[in-house]
Amino acid sequence: MSSRQQPVPGSAAVRGHAPAAIQLILITGVSGSGKSVALKVLEDSGYYCVDNLPAHLLPGLADFLAAANQTLVAVSVDVRSGHTLEDLPTWLAELRRRSIDLRVLFLDAKTDTLVKRFSETRRRHPLSDDTRTLPECIEAERELLAEVSAFAHHVDTSDLSPHALRAWVKDFVGLPGSGLTLLFQSFAFKNGVPLDADLVFDVRCLPNPHYDPLLRPLTGLDAPVVEFLRSDPMVQKMLADIWHFLDEWLPCYIRDNRSYLTVGIGCTGGRHRSVYLVEVLAPRFRSLVPVLVRHRELVSA
Repeated sequence: MSSRQQPVPGSAAVRGHAPAAIQLILITGVSGSGKSVALKVLEDSGYYCVDNLPAHLLPGLADFLAAANQTLVAVSVDVRSGHTLEDLPTWLAELRRRSIDLRVLFLDAKTDTLVKRFSETRRRHPLSDDTRTLPECIEAERELLAEVSAFAHHVDTSDLSPHALRAWVKDFVGLPGSGLTLLFQSFAFKNGVPLDADLVFDVRCLPNPHYDPLLRPLTGLDAPVVEFLRSDPMVQKMLADIWHFLDEWLPCYIRDNRSYLTVGIGCTGGRHRSVYLVEVLAPRFRSLVPVLVRHRELVSA
């Protein structure tokens, strides 16, 4: 357990005041996906952080910290919690009934990326035994976390540097705490579809600025590329079709009580067409729901 803001004897609980409302960030996901990095970001941001907390202790921890006037809390829960993990959805539902600002962040990565990370660090997987290979342990872990994964905000850390992951965690924490959050993410098909994408649109059929030597070194954020794509009727037709689809179906996802919806838009290199479409689409939905934008292939190391 670690904290940058320890409860003090002069807290609201000692003075007899009502406990303060708290924001609780739950970090979960597969081993090797970057949970320690995410938790450290929150600790540095003033959150009271607890690593590897048994699931059934969550409500008690929330009560204690609220009474101590500690309003920012981050907890890491994963397969190391053992049999208590299966009860985690129940305890999270209990926290939500108390009107706690609860946000769940699920970190994942491609299996080959995780295998490489374990090989580099020489760490043992929590589910390792004499009968399973490392890839089998990773898949078993995903199955154990499937129920929690269903209502969490996903981040695929396969191609993210620690610096980029820290930035994305800060974006997540800065979001409003209720309702559905819509994430638009551009990506390159050549590097694989993001694990966290709920809807995927393939725009590789559109005219490609890559073949123009003057546009090739630029991105969909640059004015010459924007003008190239904005002036093409096919691009504008694709843009309109995606917008109409999301505009029609977004209310259904909201009524389904989903907390997060990730829309992946992919092209070949993930630097021109997909970036442009994401940048145009995202502002159109900001009046309806909180919106995040990520450009996977533009993230600096």
